[in-house]
Amino acid sequence: MTSRPSPESLRRLLRQERDDAWAVRLLRRIVLGIAGAYTLFTFASAGRAAFVTVCGLLVLAVILWMLRRRGQLLLALVSTVVTAAMTGYLAAVGDIARGTAGGLLSGQAVLGYWALGAMALLGAWMLRQPRGRRGVTVVLADVTLIGASVVGMLAPFLGVPLGFLGVVGVLTVGSGTFHSVKKSERRVKRPEVRRVAVAADRGGR
Repeated sequence: MTSRPSPESLRRLLRQERDDAWAVRLLRRIVLGIAGAYTLFTFASAGRAAFVTVCGLLVLAVILWMLRRRGQLLLALVSTVVTAAMTGYLAAVGDIARGTAGGLLSGQAVLGYWALGAMALLGAWMLRQPRGRRGVTVVLADVTLIGASVVGMLAPFLGVPLGFLGVVGVLTVGSGTFHSVKKSERRVKRPEVRRVAVAADRGGR
């Protein structure tokens, strides 16, 4: 249950004493909030496009505020959005260069790039014991995906397979599979080396 504002709080807010930091900050936030809300309302009333823009900005602001303490997830989401835009742009440029704007092959490639970007984002958060930070893993996978889309500008059939191999490789390295395999091999080899050394020592005696 929320407590009702007491007369003392209202009196502190109206008096605005210099040594009362709470009242000074609160009044400033109220004034700026009213001014911002009026500005957004005025801009949104200009037309349908302006209304959609304001709604999009508000949704983006809410998402950023909710993710303010999760920097790695925010980094991964921004990287995924930028990668989706870049791969779509590069596919369109490749179509224009080949003289086949809006081709079916490039459209399928763009959907493949977007699916691989989502796969990198979900795969980074499915790792139980990641090596490094998850957001950085997504960025590295997206970089390889953009590189594959550059190759796809020249050879559309190779873009998505190369992107798949790059994303899988980054996720595999980030999962620490190779590292754990090496550790297990070392653990297996150490007893064997000790046995060989003990047998050699006994034979020498």
